[in-house]
Amino acid sequence: MIFHLGLFLGFQLLGEIIARVFALRLPGPVIGMILLTVLLVVRPNVGKQIEGTATKVLSYLSLLFVPAGVGIIQYFDQMSEIGLPLAAALLGSTILAIGAGSLTFKYVGRAMGQPDETPQ
Repeated sequence: MIFHLGLFLGFQLLGEIIARVFALRLPGPVIGMILLTVLLVVRPNVGKQIEGTATKVLSYLSLLFVPAGVGIIQYFDQMSEIGLPLAAALLGSTILAIGAGSLTFKYVGRAMGQPDETPQ
């Protein structure tokens, strides 16, 4: 398990190094995740080996939301000033993301020759 956690953190570190050396706008952890995905595609047996550790880490994922909740409570007075615009931005971006995702799936399916199952 320690080796697998080291593997996850190693890919994150590698991503950070690449992002900083090449001055990329993409966050280092995202680059690391992409590199880990490439490893898992090239060597599928690695996925089977790290599955237990990844499942255990994901079971504690909800703990990562605690700092965000603490930040909201800490800056609650500022939230009263920017709460409405923030809520509008969150709602609008969520609607746009869902729309963009559904259109992407629709056009990719069409490009792959799958029939369009959109209700008429």
